[in-house]
Amino acid sequence: MVRSQIISIVMSMSYLVYIAVFGAAAVAYLWLRDARVFYRTGLAGYRKSAYYGVFYTALSLTGVLFALRGLDLIGLGLILLALYLQGGIKKEKKQIWSEKSTTADRILGKAERPVRKTRQK
Repeated sequence: MVRSQIISIVMSMSYLVYIAVFGAAAVAYLWLRDARVFYRTGLAGYRKSAYYGVFYTALSLTGVLFALRGLDLIGLGLILLALYLQGGIKKEKKQIWSEKSTTADRILGKAERPVRKTRQK
């Protein structure tokens, strides 16, 4: 009986809920990528982006909750706002990827030119 209730809930959801979940996943991905680049390079712009990414991810997850409750347009609006704000943070123009970097390296945030200075013991 529980399985049939779950199936009926999933079938009754709008396609906009799936778009909202995908958008929230994109915001979380951008946050984690910026955090990884900051950890490897120590650049202040990526630090700011990683810090604000926590708030933007929470905002996008709130949008998913609105979408699950049936307020699809409000939820999508919150997610689009989070994506817009996340993209508006200024980052350094230093080249952290070399010409040999693959697209996968850039997507995963693998910085080949670490700028961060290591501590000497």
